Amino acid sequence: MASVLVLLARLRVSWMLVVVMLLGAACGGSIDNSRIDLAPPVESTTVGANDVFTMQIVGEKDLPEEYQVASDGTVDLPYIHRLHVEGLEPQQIAALIRQRLMKAQILKDPSVIVSIKEYRSKKVTVLGQVQKPGSFPMTPGLTLLQAISLSGGFTSIAKTAAVNLTRKSKSGSKTVVISVDSITDGRSSDIPLQAGDVIFVAERVF
Repeated sequence: MASVLVLLARLRVSWMLVVVMLLGAACGGSIDNSRIDLAPPVESTTVGANDVFTMQIVGEKDLPEEYQVASDGTVDLPYIHRLHVEGLEPQQIAALIRQRLMKAQILKDPSVIVSIKEYRSKKVTVLGQVQKPGSFPMTPGLTLLQAISLSGGFTSIAKTAAVNLTRKSKSGSKTVVISVDSITDGRSSDIPLQAGDVIFVAERVF
């Protein structure tokens, strides 16, 4: 009789463990993104093709203020004409314009101000099971959830518990798997993005 009771007790414990495991799988359990090994985002403020910036030369009120970088990385500016600016920071562009103006003896000691209006060369890409796959402008502070929102959100068959994020760094490209469910449930923080990130949402297996 004692052995039968021991056997029943063991079976009860086994069934309880099975139920706990099934419940954990069904609700996502303690899955979060704390163990993701992803290089922190690097903010780049260098100018690229199609970017738009404003330029002001103090005292020169009649000059256009808005300029767009051509596909070859150059821009056509007053007085100094074609100038290659791709890969330069805004302050570097301002210093270069000032130098050219002084070298050509157009202005003696100009004060040049350059500000970026829109980074069209910097984008993030969202592919797979979203409503509007494609590339979207990278804006300061853009996060994974915001990028998915820009793409129209998930489709009904999206695998939201395992979204791939590929990021390039100095050591090469790396892809990590992120649970968006964990972010929306409040178990994990949102993931900040950087220009060039690629997000892929796979189809859920039924």
